Amino acid sequence: MTATMFNLSGRVALVSGAAQGLGRAMVLALAEAGADLMLADRNEAGASETAAAVEKLGRRGVVVKCDVADPVQIHELFRRLDAEFGRIDFLGNVAGDGILGAPEDISLDDVERCWRNLVLGRFCMCQEAGRRMLGAGRGSIVNIGSLASVTALGRGHIAYSMAMGAVAQMTRELSTEWAGRGVRVNAILPAQVVNPGLEERMTENPNLRGKYLSGIPAGRLGQAEDIKGLSVFLASDASSWISGALIPMDGGNLAANSGATMGKTK
Repeated sequence: MTATMFNLSGRVALVSGAAQGLGRAMVLALAEAGADLMLADRNEAGASETAAAVEKLGRRGVVVKCDVADPVQIHELFRRLDAEFGRIDFLGNVAGDGILGAPEDISLDDVERCWRNLVLGRFCMCQEAGRRMLGAGRGSIVNIGSLASVTALGRGHIAYSMAMGAVAQMTRELSTEWAGRGVRVNAILPAQVVNPGLEERMTENPNLRGKYLSGIPAGRLGQAEDIKGLSVFLASDASSWISGALIPMDGGNLAANSGATMGKTK
């Protein structure tokens, strides 16, 4: 194996949620590997800062303001992609807000809003990218899911977990439909990755950090940069026979059962 297998020079990637967190880290990793990028986010100023970092790496970064809960805006995003680049080799489906609420109290409007953010938006992005990739006979799509895609979290995550479960099955179905025509579809399932929202919740509930860490054998919370190597791998030819996979990015959390003992024991 050589570094050329991970070389993304000459390829075009579209990443949503590019202004911060996992989306920004994914963008920078792909640019470091040689890709040019379209950056989508509701936070246009933040995405522009990411684009400036991309250009410092010698790659092209084009920003489009887009709310991925709105199919009309997604259609316009891909129209811009066609005009600016004329191709797409990789899609990183990162953006989408979750909404917390106890099952007995959460409103149906919030359940629907969560679904539009995390399921409908991801599917619309996959559909638009997939049409173009199928026409070219190649491409790679990564959906950001969650451990909530395959296991329950509790703590008011009912709408989020239902949506992320749908993302997992969408990934499998799209892979089954498209892998034979050259388009790979995989999902990354993060555990707790530090971001402003998570920091706020841990500040409000001082016991939460310890609760999270008690289930992570690696002994630390995730950082946005943890997604960088996996993103390049899945975008590159190094993963050419990987499709339909749900890949945990969780410090061993999913592998450990509730009675697991972390670290050394006597």
